[in-house]
Amino acid sequence: MKIENNILKYYLSNVYFITGTAYAGKSTMAKMLAERYDMVCCGENYHTPVSNIVAVPEAQPGLCYTKNLTDWKEFVTRSPEEYERWIFSTAREAAEFEVAELLSLPKDRRVIVDTNIPIEILKEISDYHRVAVMLSPQAMSVERFFEREDPEKQFLLRVIESCDNPQAVMENYKRGLALINSQKNYDEYAAGGFFTLVREDDGTDTREQVCGILAEHFRLDA
Repeated sequence: MKIENNILKYYLSNVYFITGTAYAGKSTMAKMLAERYDMVCCGENYHTPVSNIVAVPEAQPGLCYTKNLTDWKEFVTRSPEEYERWIFSTAREAAEFEVAELLSLPKDRRVIVDTNIPIEILKEISDYHRVAVMLSPQAMSVERFFEREDPEKQFLLRVIESCDNPQAVMENYKRGLALINSQKNYDEYAAGGFFTLVREDDGTDTREQVCGILAEHFRLDA
């Protein structure tokens, strides 16, 4: 069964999406906006409780990749090109689970989503004032990737540190991150036609300012 995009757009009219590159502040902004405007917050990878159970290799090979790992060292030692391909193919597979999850939520509250749904899909199922793109400089998205405390990234960091040559593995992994956050992919986000914010790497705490800008863009006070 295929659901036409105009139908999805109607049923997702209470949903606001934040997408973009790593370390741009997406998760932080989703949490802040949810708290201030009594929104339901769907954080990063919110679809996994279902996709981990339902995904099958024939339909979602990317999402099933980690199910068949005998050792997580295999995950962190892939070539940068393999890692980039996996990231983007998995985002496309996960988009269906994300949309299904969002459709299952009550419609009496607004929903804010930290998402990896591809830009071209967001264009079809949402509109300008319900999508924001947040970008960070490549150096920030790569070098600070493991500075955050979220469990998944800290788990991967421990796996890398357990490898025989952790420095080489880390350098290889960062090359993959650099491909994912390449100038080409950055430019595709920037040229996607949506409202865009760029995080500056100057150490300034701009959370309050950015939260206000996003709230105005999303028209949350209207």
